[in-house]
Amino acid sequence: MSVELALAGASAKPAGKRPYFLDPQVERVLAITMAAVQELAVARQRIDTLERLLDAKGVLAWGEVDHFVPTPEQAAERGLWTQEYLTRVLRVLQQEAEGIAASAKGDVYSEEVAAELAGACPA
Repeated sequence: MSVELALAGASAKPAGKRPYFLDPQVERVLAITMAAVQELAVARQRIDTLERLLDAKGVLAWGEVDHFVPTPEQAAERGLWTQEYLTRVLRVLQQEAEGIAASAKGDVYSEEVAAELAGACPA
């Protein structure tokens, strides 16, 4: 399959207007989430394939990955990676919480000042 054909198929959509069953913004987030879920499913299948190949070649025994116990240093590295990852994934929620807290304190955002100035200037 050519790259062009693969890309065309990946972005193919049916003819006509797209029906929305939820709010369009919610559906957009849901579509992005489901695309990420699909990628994770593929990654898990590939990991399973690697584990089976390593077992078949005698490099690892089946289940050895499941019973792996990281050293304290490895566990700390994994923990840090997980915290950083979750921070990136949930960044929008953190920013919203910070915005709510700033509004409660009466802080003004540069976006609000820009919008106020833009409204004050005649077009």
